[in-house]
Amino acid sequence: MELKGSVGIITGGGTGIGRAVCLELASAGAKGLVVNYSRSAAEAEKTAAELAELGVEALPVKADVAREDEVKAMVEQAAGHFGRIDVLVNNAGTTRFIPFTDLDAVTDEVWQSILGVNLMGPWYAARAAAPHLRKSRGCIVNIASIAALRASGSSLPYGVSKAALTQLTRALAIGLAPEVRVNAVNPGLVSSRWFREPFGDEAAGAQEKAMAQRTPLQAVTTPEQVAQAVMGFIRSDIVTGQHLVVDGGLNLKY
Repeated sequence: MELKGSVGIITGGGTGIGRAVCLELASAGAKGLVVNYSRSAAEAEKTAAELAELGVEALPVKADVAREDEVKAMVEQAAGHFGRIDVLVNNAGTTRFIPFTDLDAVTDEVWQSILGVNLMGPWYAARAAAPHLRKSRGCIVNIASIAALRASGSSLPYGVSKAALTQLTRALAIGLAPEVRVNAVNPGLVSSRWFREPFGDEAAGAQEKAMAQRTPLQAVTTPEQVAQAVMGFIRSDIVTGQHLVVDGGLNLKY
């Protein structure tokens, strides 16, 4: 896929994996990027400023991906402003940290909150962007998780949401073919704010060190390394409906 002059929408684009994907697309020659955010306005503005320094026109756009009306408005704003959409990266995500054994803590509100962002958000975005992506013969990359493939992760609903997203990836690959390719990246533990905020730097650092020691490549994945995998799918013109685990090989030992 030719990325020079391309336009992309990256949900949750201001921080972590989303920010890293934005910077990779900028380096590859994208002309315009929508840096979506829901709460992280300052971070989205900062990322947009970084992109501007690289010569990319970046629009920070507030939209809760769990709300279809807001997603539709974001997509139409992108298409109206830039005239096209070539890439959609569904990166925005949420979770709750709940032990799998604590079934009573998994309320309907928890299910609805997690599924709303992690599953319905990518669905709304893919459906809204589909007409534009068909015209450009573009692509979608969904950010799922190793929790989609193993009984692991921050909570039971989180793993279920990412398993559903991985299946949605396969289904959309059929539904949007042949014009649009759809793939998913399934990271393991990623060293980012997402992981550090709930536990604090010291506890998170200790967990990352222990995880690295168990991992064949002796390292914890960074947002930039996940972005490399995203870019691989974007550039792979004959690959669709696939998912790629990015975790330094730890899944081989589960």
